[in-house]
Amino acid sequence: MAPIVDMKNITKRFPGVLANDQANLTVEAGEIHALLGENGAGKSTLMNILYGLYQRDDGEIWVQGQQAEIRSPSDAIALGIGMIHQDFMLIPRFTVVENVVMGLDEAGSGPRLDLTSAAKRIDELSTQHGLAVDPQARVEHLSVGVEQRVEILKLLYRHAKLLILDEPTAVLTPQEAEGLFKVLRSLADKGHAIIFITHKLHEIMAIADRVTVLRDGHVIATLETQATSPREMAQMMVGREVIFQVDKQARSPGQQVLQVENLHADDDAGHRKLAGVDFQISEGEIVGLAGVDGNGQSELAEALMNLRPIKQGRIVVDGVDVTHLSSAAHRAAGMAYIPADRRKVGSVGALSIAYNAILGNLARYTGVGRVFINEGRVKEHAKTLVDRFNVRTPSINFEAGKLSGGICKRWCWAAKSCASLTC
Repeated sequence: MAPIVDMKNITKRFPGVLANDQANLTVEAGEIHALLGENGAGKSTLMNILYGLYQRDDGEIWVQGQQAEIRSPSDAIALGIGMIHQDFMLIPRFTVVENVVMGLDEAGSGPRLDLTSAAKRIDELSTQHGLAVDPQARVEHLSVGVEQRVEILKLLYRHAKLLILDEPTAVLTPQEAEGLFKVLRSLADKGHAIIFITHKLHEIMAIADRVTVLRDGHVIATLETQATSPREMAQMMVGREVIFQVDKQARSPGQQVLQVENLHADDDAGHRKLAGVDFQISEGEIVGLAGVDGNGQSELAEALMNLRPIKQGRIVVDGVDVTHLSSAAHRAAGMAYIPADRRKVGSVGALSIAYNAILGNLARYTGVGRVFINEGRVKEHAKTLVDRFNVRTPSINFEAGKLSGGICKRWCWAAKSCASLTC
């Protein structure tokens, strides 16, 4: 039997970047195939070509033994190929059934779409594949894990035989990830093929049948998961020996930098999310905040920067109370915020990388009278960040919204950190 997908010698060039170089990928029916590589290795580009979002410059795509021209996502869906992106494509105020059928032209539905029949089919698919989704539930009331199941239902409703998941566990708790793995294995057992993009080696060992490793746009190897190891995969991914064990020496914290006392704050719906939070951070410390998504971590980060109203308590930085000062004053005090949503909150996608680098810090890059931007200084600053933090981009004039997810995250970290620390 012919593979579900066979990508042969795929090459894709962007200005100044060779994203995929003669890449080959074969995916069989009934398998979970992992795609592994560092940020910027070419994983998402290769999958965007398969899904019709990008057009290849060279190479061939064969789908179930037939050569295919995939020029749009509609072409891909017609061939039974579906993709779930890192950022879900759902409308929160719509129900599950409304989101699933959105964009479809249901034959014989008349002037009004038969949502009752659609909901019945969605319920059948949900039961068949163990997805446990209520077709009438509003998406805005669902957890992230259930939203992801809705995205899977969208593809199954469109008769997808190959499902591409781009870093699907990045926003999931361990319990939700385990539930997702059961769903994916069930789909594979029923003959579907899954392409699973991830950085997490233990997930590959747990769920994938085979793994293809990419580095700098090249396919380094395709391996049976049972015949490899995390160490071997990591070495292929980065091109050198990787040390897995880190001997971390005990540290003596320095002077206290941040003090949070009795902090109270609400979420967007007015429900109390922070109730009497207290902690301190000193020089040289890395402090982790653990918890299931939705238990106040995001609200805490926003409150620390005064991006969310503080109902009670105070925040002290280097002995100065900054509780009710502006976000700009927080930045001036040496604080930086890198949000989880790097595209909608952490950057302006339509602007260039260079201009994103100076957001929130325009005064440093304007000339006489603080009216006109000093383009030379902006470019110099952006080039420094790109070099220092190894941001893989065709140029500093490249739109930030076109960066891959991982590179966009790295860029947000570099720009926000340096804007705050004046490096």
